[in-house]
Amino acid sequence: MGLIVNGKWVDQWYDTNKSKGQFVRQDSRFRSQISAAENSQFKPEAGRYHLYVSLACPWAHRTLIFRQLKQLEDVISVSVVEAAMMENGWEFGEKGDPLYQLNYAYQLYLKADPSYQGRVTVPILWDKKTQTIVNNESIEIMRMFNSAFNELTSNVDDYYPLAQRSAIDTVNARIYDSINNGVYKAGFATTQVAYNDAYQALFASLDWLEDLLSTQRYLVGENITEADWRLFTTLIRFDAVYHGHFKCNREKLIEFHHISNYVNELYQVPGVKGTVDLEYTKIHYYASHLTINPTRIVPLGARQHFDAPHDRDRQY
Repeated sequence: MGLIVNGKWVDQWYDTNKSKGQFVRQDSRFRSQISAAENSQFKPEAGRYHLYVSLACPWAHRTLIFRQLKQLEDVISVSVVEAAMMENGWEFGEKGDPLYQLNYAYQLYLKADPSYQGRVTVPILWDKKTQTIVNNESIEIMRMFNSAFNELTSNVDDYYPLAQRSAIDTVNARIYDSINNGVYKAGFATTQVAYNDAYQALFASLDWLEDLLSTQRYLVGENITEADWRLFTTLIRFDAVYHGHFKCNREKLIEFHHISNYVNELYQVPGVKGTVDLEYTKIHYYASHLTINPTRIVPLGARQHFDAPHDRDRQY
């Protein structure tokens, strides 16, 4: 878990001294857009873009799901980094990066911008034509996948419809702060107060979510939206990783009737199951975070059955 400083990789954990023990996530730095607009540097073209992901990362997982849902498998190629993140950060493994034969993701960041400083994160959306990073913000990559390539695929499914954007944004804001990022704020906290605050906010939002899902099938309206997928990638990892490793242990999600059935339904959407790899995910979290798990022992559990029947198609 390191970062780039003055053009070089530094193996350094998050510094929470200035934030009173609280984990503070770095903002994404590459924020360009793929667009068919006349003045766009990055046009929607088949075969032009490459997506780098970790199967452990919930942020990267969102983009993989949208690549499946929007039928972009033949339009955007993909690489998966190694599960464990050691002293050099995300690694490409023995075969190396398929585009440039690099060994580490930080080298890709420096190729895109030699002056870059900061954390090296996934997902990374890369442009093969200009040989640079288009975007490393998962939300924006999701939304590009949602609409920018529609003319190439003829898939016009819309997970961020204009009429629902205000409601989606409102739900996303709470879920991001207290659940998506909340599990990290609990797990990476270095003071009891910071951990307690994150833990309480997380379970307050899970209680709210359980109540919400008892009265409606999805987070916003009667159809699955971006908000559901942004939540799903955290929930699918909860019992396997966040409950134990990040000390988010008031209950497991399987103990929430409506949430657990909701997760099962989303998992069973065609194409989604193939984007989930919890064994890889456990290796990443338990073998990479040495300040939390210095023994690097990876647990064998938990038993989970996301293919089990769900009751989300009932009348509300």
